[in-house]
Amino acid sequence: MMNPEKRKLRRQLRNDHLRQKFRKPIPRAVVPSFFTLMNLFCGFVAIVQIYEGKIEFGAWLIVLAAVFDMMDGFMARLANATSEFGIELDSLSDMVSFGVAPGFLFYSHSLNELMIIGIIVSALPVICGSMRLARFNVDARIEDPDYFKGLPIPAMAMMLVALFLIFQDSGALFEGFKYGINSVIIPVILLLSLLMVSTVPFDKIPKFKKGHLRKHRGRVYLFIFYFIAVIMLQEYGLILVFSIFIFKGVVMALIRFWKEIHEEPVQG
Repeated sequence: MMNPEKRKLRRQLRNDHLRQKFRKPIPRAVVPSFFTLMNLFCGFVAIVQIYEGKIEFGAWLIVLAAVFDMMDGFMARLANATSEFGIELDSLSDMVSFGVAPGFLFYSHSLNELMIIGIIVSALPVICGSMRLARFNVDARIEDPDYFKGLPIPAMAMMLVALFLIFQDSGALFEGFKYGINSVIIPVILLLSLLMVSTVPFDKIPKFKKGHLRKHRGRVYLFIFYFIAVIMLQEYGLILVFSIFIFKGVVMALIRFWKEIHEEPVQG
């Protein structure tokens, strides 16, 4: 007959073995993936709210999706948890929140009045956004660490949502145009869609590392200004921030292009 002490020790060892077997560490990618899924969830709920007629609420949900999108990238870098799975999941979420949702928002609000033209224009954020995200996924490992190639789809979405929210707040601003907000939003969608599939470089959010902060001090100050402007001015801050962001990228690209074509050939 087994000694009670030995039986107790054996049972303890077996329980310890089972605990070790089933106690697996939580993968580091779980936290950024949670924020990515919250981005996707906000995008889906935004579409539902827009469909139910709560268009302004849907617009703010797209803004909330952008907050989660920014957080997932920050948490992935903080935890050093960047992965192929995370890149793919992030792109799929962005397609819904910043491609489908803004396109559906403007189609539901005003572009449906233009029938087939409205459908085509509403589809551009989705079509060009999908091309932009596909290119990003292919080039993710070799992309410039400081710049995006082409306008990021969240920036395009925030610009469109800001325009919509300003229209809701101050519709009189658009009364002088023949087709109201459509007179403004159609050329804006065309321009932003073109910039998404372009190779124009746009600044990435600064990484909070000592060497990076020292190298890009001006960009850090600019992004702090962006953050404060959005918090204080809300939709007006959004349109100010993303107008500066887009204008800066385009102007710097034009300056680089001008320098390249006017650069004197080196004498042999």
